[in-house]
Amino acid sequence: MDRREVESFFERAASVRALVVGDLMLDEYLWGRAERISPEAPVQVVEVAREDLRLGGAGNVVNNLAALGCRVSVGSVIGTDENGQLLRHALEEKGTGVDGLVEDPERTTSKKTRVIAANQQIVRIDREMRSSIGAASEKALLDYLLAHLGEFDVVVVSDYLKGVLTPPLLAALCRKGRELGVPVVVDPKGDDFAKYRGATVLTPNRKEAEVASGTAITDQASLEQAASQILSSLELDALLITRSEAGMSLFPAQGEAVHIPTVAREVFDVTGAGDTVISVLSLGLACGLTLADAAWVANVAAGIVVGKLGTSTVSPREIIAEVGHSLRDSDSKIKNLDVLAHLMARERARGKKMVFTNGCFDLLHVGHVKYLQKARELGDLLVVGLNTDDSVRRLKGEGRPLIEETERAHILAALGCVDYVILFDEDTPLRLIEALRPSILVKGGDYSIDEVVGRELVESMGGRVELIEFVDGRSTSRIIDKILSSK
Repeated sequence: MDRREVESFFERAASVRALVVGDLMLDEYLWGRAERISPEAPVQVVEVAREDLRLGGAGNVVNNLAALGCRVSVGSVIGTDENGQLLRHALEEKGTGVDGLVEDPERTTSKKTRVIAANQQIVRIDREMRSSIGAASEKALLDYLLAHLGEFDVVVVSDYLKGVLTPPLLAALCRKGRELGVPVVVDPKGDDFAKYRGATVLTPNRKEAEVASGTAITDQASLEQAASQILSSLELDALLITRSEAGMSLFPAQGEAVHIPTVAREVFDVTGAGDTVISVLSLGLACGLTLADAAWVANVAAGIVVGKLGTSTVSPREIIAEVGHSLRDSDSKIKNLDVLAHLMARERARGKKMVFTNGCFDLLHVGHVKYLQKARELGDLLVVGLNTDDSVRRLKGEGRPLIEETERAHILAALGCVDYVILFDEDTPLRLIEALRPSILVKGGDYSIDEVVGRELVESMGGRVELIEFVDGRSTSRIIDKILSSK
């Protein structure tokens, strides 16, 4: 995937409804300094400077999905204790749907307290219950899930082995998901994966896959053997094994395995990286990405989040920037129609005038540059519609374009006078004009006003058409002829 495709993916994310089911907990961080030893015992004394309370466990999946821009609800069981109320309040503050949150007075709400000094974790204190939820709580949660599952685009199951995800509940959830066509994506735990049978995708790490399959993963052959054993026994659509510094390996039930190398960067903290992976993967599936593309974006996100300290999230902007890193300046200007239409609507609301022009721009020359510079002077920003290779061939004949569409797009985007570039495959740019609604439509001086496609539409919206003369004697055809005659 390129930057434009990733931007379009996140543009669709706002309409996704995700349900997170699993073990919710609170993550408490106590940050301070450790500069002396206690006189009471041979332990460090941490002087706490600040405290931070975050959603943890399945709550970190909620954090990740919310940061990615989709609408999130939860299904879980918590206690009626103080930590349970703090957890509910934290979810509600994020705008998370909590209708599926069951309160059980017999349960202790999980809370993990981490003491950190000099960017190092000194100790962790856990307050929790690991026993399975009672029959009444299980029924209440399952009733909610079965009644409302069809309202969601994807279900993310986050198992921390704290007792919420009982085998009967998981079996019913996976069965209902298949019945409704709602993907059920599971981050598993433990040594028995049988309870996840029928899920859409499982995302174990390497160690978890080894334990579940009974196979030590030491090379490619053993990796494939472990994956095959898990896939065949659990009736999954796919298995995504995260392999730390070795990246990820996606094994679909049908088709070839896909191995995705890790994104090289300094690792500060892997806490919560699995939550980021399953969140991005699930969102990708809900938005219609292929399994391979969704896993690829999840791998990019994981590479970002491990460079942060503490359980963290990653934003669409960070992922998009990372994807476009190699061609950061020009790549950021090349957009898909859904993204650009949204940007232009925002610019219009700010009172900006958008200028639009289009062309093949094959073998860019000074005539093109002067033309685009003049066009940009007419408004606040310039959008260039660029013919794809197929549409250039239909217009210019076989043998054209000389430069393929991606290169032409980056060359145009590198010009300071061009704000955005968008490729179109049709013979005319009318669809772009209808979607972008420019204030000023620009064409070359070899056109008459009446010949300009989109003129009536632009004028009906209060805009205008401008014709700009090209520099005399400059054209791609003449350059081609000159090159051929010099041979």
